[in-house]
Amino acid sequence: MNKIHVNLIDNLKRINFIFQNQEIYAECVKNCEMISILGKNIGPFEQGKKYRMKFFLAFPFIENDILKIASMDKCDNVDVQRYAIAERDNQKLVQQDDEHFLNKIREFQIFLEKEVQDGAKPKIDLDRFYSYLSNIIDIRLLKLLRMSRTDLSLEDEKKLTTSEKFLFDLINENVRTWRNFYLKGK
Repeated sequence: MNKIHVNLIDNLKRINFIFQNQEIYAECVKNCEMISILGKNIGPFEQGKKYRMKFFLAFPFIENDILKIASMDKCDNVDVQRYAIAERDNQKLVQQDDEHFLNKIREFQIFLEKEVQDGAKPKIDLDRFYSYLSNIIDIRLLKLLRMSRTDLSLEDEKKLTTSEKFLFDLINENVRTWRNFYLKGK
């Protein structure tokens, strides 16, 4: 039977696109008049006020120091450390509040890099961020590999992020095929 090969990178980009279309809270750090982007009016923004908007719309304003991620939605080295410790201290996969938390970390690292480059935060914060992120990815991947040898329970499935569900299905199918090849013989 022929199967259509699914490109992992393309699917991860699609999942990231879904995250970018989620709403976040942003806080205005300097006033800005209404701006039209792709035929959509955005703003005006008033300093000190919070706005709920899609991440991809907020991004250019954050890059240009008009908005910043509100504290309730931030994701810096301290938050990533909290995720890493939770994963390290638990033998089972930890269910996070947001199934796109890995995408959030990936996207928000740009803001931490900018803060370090601008001198607002020390470089050690960025180094810690990368170290904690690496730990999260490696620990969760090891847990996924362990889980791939069995059928996924409904409880375990809820703990997976969207991208991990996709990866799990690929791993599970290949591990099962490989295992059966040897166990079933000729």
